[in-house]
Amino acid sequence: MASAQPKPETKLEITRTFSAPREKVFRAWTEPEAMKRWWIPRDGFSVPEAQVDLRVGGRYRVAMRNPEGEVFHVSGEYREVAAPEGLVYTFRWELASMDVGETLVTVDFRDLGEVTEIVLRHERFPTAEARDNHVRGWTGTLDHFEKTL
Repeated sequence: MASAQPKPETKLEITRTFSAPREKVFRAWTEPEAMKRWWIPRDGFSVPEAQVDLRVGGRYRVAMRNPEGEVFHVSGEYREVAAPEGLVYTFRWELASMDVGETLVTVDFRDLGEVTEIVLRHERFPTAEARDNHVRGWTGTLDHFEKTL
């Protein structure tokens, strides 16, 4: 029995270029103290805690606080770690009202000399609406990522 192919409406892809060398971009993406400065989906949010065990089978967990003071978490497991070329990891919200199941994130860090191109693919969403919510979240998060570099 062949496995089902993901439907186009259940995956997203965002490409962004950052004015920093690939090694610096990779470190900022994977070091907890750096993640606390950028893993922010919108202004007014903060990240009081980030945990990373950067190895295949290792886990990460990020706590986000919204402007109302509520804290919620996203966590997952690293499936592939190829520093500084790329990462593959699972992604799951720990809050029942936000949970869309376990999804998969792939991030390629492309060395373009003085700049780095990130290609972020996030897939396995159950609906187009869930995907669209994550497009908005990743767009804001990548905007903050750029500011912290």
